[in-house]
Amino acid sequence: MKRTAPDPRHLLGIYLNDHLAGAGAGVALLRRTAHAHRGTDAGPRLAALTEEVAEDRDSLREIMTTLDLAVNNLRVLLGVAAAQTGRLKPNGRVFSRSPLSDVLELEAIRVGVEGKKELWRTLHALARSDPRLDAEVIGRLLRRAERQADTLETLRLTAVDRALRSDPQHASAASRRGRRRTAQAKWA
Repeated sequence: MKRTAPDPRHLLGIYLNDHLAGAGAGVALLRRTAHAHRGTDAGPRLAALTEEVAEDRDSLREIMTTLDLAVNNLRVLLGVAAAQTGRLKPNGRVFSRSPLSDVLELEAIRVGVEGKKELWRTLHALARSDPRLDAEVIGRLLRRAERQADTLETLRLTAVDRALRSDPQHASAASRRGRRRTAQAKWA
C-alpha cells in the first residue's frame, strides 16, 4: 500500500491550532493569576502580560486568516478547559490559595511563552518563502515573547523565594543570585 506524502498546509493548520489552543489556555491561566495578585506588586505586571498574551493570540488568529487556515474551535475550547482543570491539583491547602500555586502557575505560563517563542521563530522562517507572512511583524512578536519570558522569570523567582525559602532574610539576595545564574546558565 502506497502512502501519500503529508500535506504541509494541513500540518501547518494543525500546528497553528495547537498553538492557538495553548494561547487560550495561557490567557485563562494568566487572567486567574493576575486576579489573584490584584493589589500586589506583581499585579500590574501580570495584568499587562495578560493583555499582551491575548493580543498575541489575536495576532495568531489573524495570521491563520491570512493563510486561509480554519480555526478548530473545539481544540481551542479543550485548551481553555485544560487550564481550568489545573485548578483541581492539590496545592497543600484546601480552601485557600497556596504560595506554591504562584510558583506552579508562573512556571506553566513561562513554558507557554517559551512555546510561543518557537511558534514565532517557525513563522519567521516560513516568512522567507511565503509573502503572505510579514517577517517584520513576526519578529516584533518574537521580541515581545522574549521580554515576556524574562518578566515571568523575575516573577517566578520572587514566588519561589516567598513559597520555598525558609529564611526570609536570605530570600532577596538569593533571588538576585538566581537571576544572575539564570542569565549566565548555558544548558545544552
